[in-house]
Amino acid sequence: MIVNADSAQLYRDLPILSAAPSPADLRRAEHRLYGVRDGADPCSAADWAGLARTEIEAIHAAGRLPILVGGTGLYLRTLLDGIAPVPPIDPAMRAAVRAASVAENLAALTPLDPGAAARLNPGDSTRIARALEVVRSSGRTLAVWQEQRCGGIGELIKLDPLVLLPPRDWLVERCDRRFAAMVELGALDEVQALLNRDLDPDLPVMRAIGVRELGALMGGTATRDQAIAAGQIATRRYAKRQYTWFANQPPLNWRRWTEALDDPAAALALFDAAR
Repeated sequence: MIVNADSAQLYRDLPILSAAPSPADLRRAEHRLYGVRDGADPCSAADWAGLARTEIEAIHAAGRLPILVGGTGLYLRTLLDGIAPVPPIDPAMRAAVRAASVAENLAALTPLDPGAAARLNPGDSTRIARALEVVRSSGRTLAVWQEQRCGGIGELIKLDPLVLLPPRDWLVERCDRRFAAMVELGALDEVQALLNRDLDPDLPVMRAIGVRELGALMGGTATRDQAIAAGQIATRRYAKRQYTWFANQPPLNWRRWTEALDDPAAALALFDAAR
């Protein structure tokens, strides 16, 4: 059974724009944790790890093999290594932090956690707010909390990982072609329906690649060609960050597949033969 480890495909609002499994894919194999969350209900890495543990236990109990698929590295790290035991944040404090601008939060964070302030992107409102609310609420920086981990299943299971790192030019061409195809398949309708809900723009689903870019088309500030080009650029940039993360962050003994994936069945057969 395939278990989703992609943060965008978790939400039911954007099946096309997130490249969720197609009806044909769903007929070929059982899929879990795809489209199970409403976009108004954000899912943290800890939330997902809890859901994934439940699915994995149920699949094992049925005598079957769970196959985790997806590119959200933080999700996978949290599931395998555990999560820092940060105590609950006071709701009033969290509301105050989230209501402030990113510049205000960064200025407040600098004397309390200079390491995080220097390390984080100055425009990363979510991570800056998280670092600030943790240190204000607990008196300890997030980095200190992250030195402790609990709840990971990495030492309890047999893991057979495969990291896909195909040639970059092949990947870029696929990214461009796929985003254009998404628009043709109905991504515009998905984005319009999402925008019509007037959700908090900081929600993960609202920050999914393509929402802002296609929203500009609907808002009249971009042409169709401009919106598609912007979405393709955003996709390529995200793919580059993912590529770098998966090339460097997983353990060195995790297998890396560096060939093109035009024939996935052949790639899997070669991988099985090398095991």
